[in-house]
Amino acid sequence: MLRFYNTLTGRVGEFQPLEPGKVRLYTCGPTVYDYAHIGNFRTFVFQDILRRWLRARGFEVFQVMNITDVDDRTIENALAAGVSLGEYTEKYTQSFLQDMELLSLEQPEKMVRATEHIRDMVELIERLEAKGYAYRSDGSVYFSIRKFASYGRLSKIDLAGIQAGARVDVQEYDKSDPRDFALWKAAKPGEPFWETPFGKGRPGWHIECSAMAMKYLGESFDIHTGGVDLMFPHHENEIAQSEAATGKPFVRTWLHAEHLLVEGERMAKSKGNYYTLRDLLAKGYKPSAIRYLLASVPRRKQLNFTLDGLHQAAQSVERLRNFRLRLRTEKFPAGDSAALAQRIEQAGAAFDAALDDDLNTAEALAAVFDLVRDLNTAMDRGEFPQGNSAATDALLARYDRIFAVLTDVVIPEPVVGKLSVGQPTVIVSLSDEEVEKLLAERRAARARRDFARADEIRQELAGRGIIVEDTKDGVRWKRL
Repeated sequence: MLRFYNTLTGRVGEFQPLEPGKVRLYTCGPTVYDYAHIGNFRTFVFQDILRRWLRARGFEVFQVMNITDVDDRTIENALAAGVSLGEYTEKYTQSFLQDMELLSLEQPEKMVRATEHIRDMVELIERLEAKGYAYRSDGSVYFSIRKFASYGRLSKIDLAGIQAGARVDVQEYDKSDPRDFALWKAAKPGEPFWETPFGKGRPGWHIECSAMAMKYLGESFDIHTGGVDLMFPHHENEIAQSEAATGKPFVRTWLHAEHLLVEGERMAKSKGNYYTLRDLLAKGYKPSAIRYLLASVPRRKQLNFTLDGLHQAAQSVERLRNFRLRLRTEKFPAGDSAALAQRIEQAGAAFDAALDDDLNTAEALAAVFDLVRDLNTAMDRGEFPQGNSAATDALLARYDRIFAVLTDVVIPEPVVGKLSVGQPTVIVSLSDEEVEKLLAERRAARARRDFARADEIRQELAGRGIIVEDTKDGVRWKRL
């Protein structure tokens, strides 16, 4: 039974879609004013695992992800760069799509841009005006929160003391001050604008998601996801404007991912702990290690992202890859073991149960790694029969259909802000002496905690056909 913690109800409940066997899913995508950072990708990886698990559980998934290519930040940055809004946002849209590929994020059925849905937004605003929920002022249009009685039920915010009619034009404001919000913003000098019945202007941030979600998923749909930072005001405002317009429940289940911390602190450029995917790739880390770490903590718990943790994630991925290589290449005794068959089946059941329980990725990973430990021990003792290989390999494949870390997209020379993907690599063999020299350098790097350099050496060896295994008895290597 698939269960989720629903932010709207505040409890865990069995998931049942509106239409049996089909899930309509809206995931908040990027605002393309800059490269997406690892905090963003924590949420995007969670959304990808959700999508993959729904499909693994037999649901037909129709996912819509938005790209916010018009808002305060995109406009400000485009003006500062002296280019058009479209030219500015296209660069970061393409970068995000490339980052998605690197992190093995599946493409949604619909990826929609805000600027291509202005007409839908205008029509939604007109519906709100006609029902008395919206009003015009100085060329802008605002939503009147006091007229929507259930405002705040998602974020559980206290609305006491709100002044009727008070409002702000900015998109980001304190949670203690939830006032009327802009549906449409009057054009300012030099800004891009659209001609509408309200005059020249552009949409407010919140109306964009409501219009696009309902256009493709209907006025009521199954799941809406995003980071916990979007719960208020963005998702709260989505509910208010959507339900005010339709009179129907907007979303059945709301799923939020908690914040990502870096070295125990909130990520900020001013603190020097701000990382994009490209920053980490330039340090030599593989996309699979980054994805593994981002997925390793369940979505409702804060994730403390550290470079030590990223190094450990890389080791965990290598441990799985080495086990799979051993499983596929080593010769085992003939026959099969009923006890091991039962152990493999138990691990698969534990994996499924963990992900059914609100996507408990930590427990799912533990189920797989406990099995790998037990089977490695059996192999070392010569007690793993060949007849158990197929079931083990099938479980690893099942694991990887969800976590997607056993293969990396090839990145020959990652650099900050620019990636060259998919170029062929020439493999030049190394002598045993050259391998040992590189391994000695790797040991020295690890001793001084330079994990990025140690991983670079492992990757260089892998690129030359040398597989390095870290075991409790030390380092061992073999040629492919």
